Amino acid sequence: MTESPRGPDSRIPVTILTGFLGSGKTTLLAKLLRHPAMERTAVIINEFGEIGLDHDLVEASEETEVALMGGCLCCTVRGDLIDTLRSLYIRRTKNEIPYFERMVIETTGLADPAPVLQSIMADRMLNHYYRLDGVVTLVDAANGMNTFDLHREAVKQAAVADRLVVTKTDVASPDQVFALRAKLTDLNPAARIVEANRGNIAPAMLVNTGIIDPANKSPDVERWLNEEAYTHHHDHNDHGHHHDVNRHDERIRAFCIRHRQPIPSDAASLFLDVLMAERGSDLLRVKGLINIVEQPNTPMVIHAVQHVIHTPAYLGTWPSDDRDSRLVFIVRDITREQIEHLLSVLLDNPPYHEISEAVPTKSSGQIERECDGTSGNDRQY
Repeated sequence: MTESPRGPDSRIPVTILTGFLGSGKTTLLAKLLRHPAMERTAVIINEFGEIGLDHDLVEASEETEVALMGGCLCCTVRGDLIDTLRSLYIRRTKNEIPYFERMVIETTGLADPAPVLQSIMADRMLNHYYRLDGVVTLVDAANGMNTFDLHREAVKQAAVADRLVVTKTDVASPDQVFALRAKLTDLNPAARIVEANRGNIAPAMLVNTGIIDPANKSPDVERWLNEEAYTHHHDHNDHGHHHDVNRHDERIRAFCIRHRQPIPSDAASLFLDVLMAERGSDLLRVKGLINIVEQPNTPMVIHAVQHVIHTPAYLGTWPSDDRDSRLVFIVRDITREQIEHLLSVLLDNPPYHEISEAVPTKSSGQIERECDGTSGNDRQY
């Protein structure tokens, strides 16, 4: 099958499927791939060693790629993720492999999803042919709360998700499900929470969670940022009625900041550069809409994961009458006040050089945790 002409955004959508060990990723993915809506889907299993799908679904092969029933494609990553994505696209173009229109990357249960996100966001060639559709994180209803207590990776997986899927509700008690959903809302107030019983879920619940609305190929920034969720979450917690947000990992928090006045482009760039350079490992995810002084009618969309920031995009028009800059932060050991202070100092001191006192540096306690190996620093490929 030949490739159709590229439209306004005909890039291949990529969904990152993550979740801790035993959360049910393989079961859910295997059932998804049987669904007609998931035809022409390529799957990359970000594991080393054995193929991570049920043997009755996979046709054995000595090659890196193995064919799945239903005409899908599966690739077990034994090398670099970027090289694998490039290779699959080239082979697709040459009709050497089945033509695919969607990509799912299943991460290992122990993985921090940030390096996968960084790989997709930072490579220009990949960004020309692929677009990040969203991060889907599975959480086991029966064991999820205990997993959060014991494994920081699981907390990060939930915190950066665009969609949270609660699994194994059939073996969990109603109280366990309620407590887990409350915890997930505290960790990630903007993410929609859905349930999957024994891996059964409609594909529509897991795809098209990103900034682009595939129905009309236009940006859907309001949904993507979901500022209202952070605002309600912040107000809710201020009144003391939250569900023990500090029980599992008080170091990770999510918030949204607003700035009413347009921001000079050099100040916006320096603001992001300073945050990335000084606290990149603690910026689990940043996304936002900025009103740039030099281009007031074309808002800038930013998306960053730790030390990597996606090339900013400019929208053709504002999605609504609201022209305030809005930035959503999912961070570790950084407060809203530190972020707001840095931006304020930058804007109050053009040409934006006097910033040393505003940088949200790490405390001695945080540095000690990093030195003794307990900081949860990100693993790189």
